[in-house]
Amino acid sequence: QVLLVESGGGLVQAGASLRLSCAASGRTFSTNAMAWFRQAPGKEREFVAQISWNGGLTYYADSVKGRFTISRDNAKNTVYLQMNNLKPEDTAVYACALGRDLGSSRNSDANSYAYWGQGTQVTVSS
Repeated sequence: QVLLVESGGGLVQAGASLRLSCAASGRTFSTNAMAWFRQAPGKEREFVAQISWNGGLTYYADSVKGRFTISRDNAKNTVYLQMNNLKPEDTAVYACALGRDLGSSRNSDANSYAYWGQGTQVTVSS
């Protein structure tokens, strides 16, 4: 069993930055891809970013490319999402997910991720 716990969300103004963290426990996650998804009220869950098992490969949704950066520290069993130049449309609950493989190719299908955190709220005011 894996437990994923996100932190770092909050209320910020447009143009600000936030750094989300996702700490994993219960088993090592260093051999699995990790991803961030988000879900805004009334909308479907949306892929945000993915990182391969060793951090060598990253993938982003077009809507966040150039503003968000995903990274991981396997020694700390933690994945991060640095979010810069936040926009009101980034408002959502952000959740991290543990992949089922190394993450050598892009995988934006939420159904293929094995474990999920509870999510953290990010609200961006205009």
